[in-house]
Amino acid sequence: MRTPARHLRPFTWRSLATAATAVLMATLLTPAVAHSAPRESTPVYSYDTAIRESVWVDTGLDGDADGRNDRVAVDIVRPREPAQQGRKVPVIMDASPYYSCCGRGNESQRKTYDADGDVVQMPLYYDNYFVPRGYAFVAVDLAGTNRSDGCVDVGGRSDVQSAKAVVDWLNGRGKGYTSRTGDTRAGAGWTNGRTGMIGKSYDGTIANGVAATGVEGLETIVPIAAISSWYDYYFAQGAPLYDSGPEWLSDYVESPEARARCAAVQQKIVDGAPRTGDWTTFWTERDYVKDVRKVDASVFVIHGMQDLNVRPKHFGQWWDGLAKNGVDRKIWLSQTGHVDPFDFRRAAWADTLHRWFDHELLGYDNGVDDEPMADIERAPDRWVTSDVWPPRATDTVTLRPAKGGQAGVGTLGLRTGKGTETFTDDPGQDESDWAAEIDRSTSAKAGFTTGPLTRDVRLSGSSKVTVTATPTTTSAHLSAVLVDLGPDTIRDYSAAGEGITTLTERTCWGPSTTGDSSCFRETAARTTDVEHTVFSRGWADLGDHSSATKGEPLTPGRRYTITLDLHASDHVVPKGHRLALIVAGTDQGLIDPPSTSPTLTLDLSRTSARVPLVGGTAAFARAASGSSYAVPGALLDGVDAPRTTHRVPGGGSR
Repeated sequence: MRTPARHLRPFTWRSLATAATAVLMATLLTPAVAHSAPRESTPVYSYDTAIRESVWVDTGLDGDADGRNDRVAVDIVRPREPAQQGRKVPVIMDASPYYSCCGRGNESQRKTYDADGDVVQMPLYYDNYFVPRGYAFVAVDLAGTNRSDGCVDVGGRSDVQSAKAVVDWLNGRGKGYTSRTGDTRAGAGWTNGRTGMIGKSYDGTIANGVAATGVEGLETIVPIAAISSWYDYYFAQGAPLYDSGPEWLSDYVESPEARARCAAVQQKIVDGAPRTGDWTTFWTERDYVKDVRKVDASVFVIHGMQDLNVRPKHFGQWWDGLAKNGVDRKIWLSQTGHVDPFDFRRAAWADTLHRWFDHELLGYDNGVDDEPMADIERAPDRWVTSDVWPPRATDTVTLRPAKGGQAGVGTLGLRTGKGTETFTDDPGQDESDWAAEIDRSTSAKAGFTTGPLTRDVRLSGSSKVTVTATPTTTSAHLSAVLVDLGPDTIRDYSAAGEGITTLTERTCWGPSTTGDSSCFRETAARTTDVEHTVFSRGWADLGDHSSATKGEPLTPGRRYTITLDLHASDHVVPKGHRLALIVAGTDQGLIDPPSTSPTLTLDLSRTSARVPLVGGTAAFARAASGSSYAVPGALLDGVDAPRTTHRVPGGGSR
């Protein structure tokens, strides 16, 4: 049974142990006898002579319908010395579809192999850094990719089982073989079965999915910019987010061999994920949030608050579910887009991840469980912490739009507004256009602002905006964004690199071999000066007003009410800045337009934003107590428009 009193769980696997047991564990996992409980694993094993091997694990599925169970390729790097002495080591695992098609990390590394088929280069630095410290690193090719059987099913049963079967095998519950087709069995007697999964985007998504099965032996996951529900990757409450569906992604990552044999699975994906935005059983299978109660592993979440690929809604709903179910957790929130922490906070990340795995997989009492739950990037390379997240003083505040001195330029406060505002969907405009003209009367948006704040206001968590609107056509898409109006220097999340610039200098993170370097190009924050910052956003198809699973045509002239889920964030609107709510139609580059071009009339008395504000209503009332004034209609510059190229959950836009 979990205890919610601490954000990291007590070591239930050692619950019957005494301090002497910790000393014994240290003795088993290090080459010298420890005289006190260790606090940090050190690089005492040879990386150059580490064992490199490949195993094919039986998934128990026959996704490609060839009459035999699929086997997934598992490439392993583990220290030789513990194996020679009969000592068992824990496992760090990254299960991915990208090891051959697309590469991993900022430098798009792929696996390479020697003439015997053993792995030479593992992408990223995990093996270089952790193997000398007494861990095994395991890289799994998801079904249908690289050297694995089966078919990609984009987050479904096959994808998740690809990795879960490996956790089972590591714990003596599954079947492994020394080749893809042979009958010679391979065991995992070298590991104690304690496994931690890590990965960015698609890889982290699989970690979420495996954790949601409750599989025994998975002790922790570190999902970086990960999906929590695949429906929310392709749709926002019925509104299509991209001009393609999951069948495009499966075709993109599958090996040529799998692509030739997986036409039936590909068709099932097409049939199961119609572009209508309706919820189907296809999406239910790929919704990990519904199974969050099964999660027994601790969770260390990392996400960019300006990630427009795997949007922050994913970590927000996953985090809320973990909290509700008492799961032990930690979180980092950056100002970047879809970027790995190794590329925006490298030294601190390597140190924190090291201590996290030492604590969770080796059982070291290193104090990481006593540190603040959350690290938040408040400005480029400037971080703050929160003991818990959202902070305990956070409360939901209902903000209400009201009419101002000109059409579409209103106020935002605590009092219920009256009357209406009208805008017409313009698919050629985006959130940056709307915010830039927040103080101008324009036809494409309705904007509402506070006066200049007299104190800082911190919003921490997920917001909701309820809109009551009357359309003039049979279809309508809605956008709602929260904006910080004021000058700032932020990471340029809309540029190439999504908030980072890659440099020429390299730093090294562990020993290297001829075929596997631990040295990676350094990065620096890429910043831009802005006069407004959109920090939370959400979208919906108004046709989904009465159902979360199925849309319907609208009746022109009829009033509808829908609540939009905005993305989770942690943002401080500084003293002197203004807070704005904008309601509009198509957010160009982020959602697809509807089939018509509606004009929508908002009923202000029935429209509101519920925001998580530290200090609650009283804090907002104090900050918004200054006198309002007429703001000149100047153009407020922001980041450039989001790029509209194909995105895949794995590495920016491709």
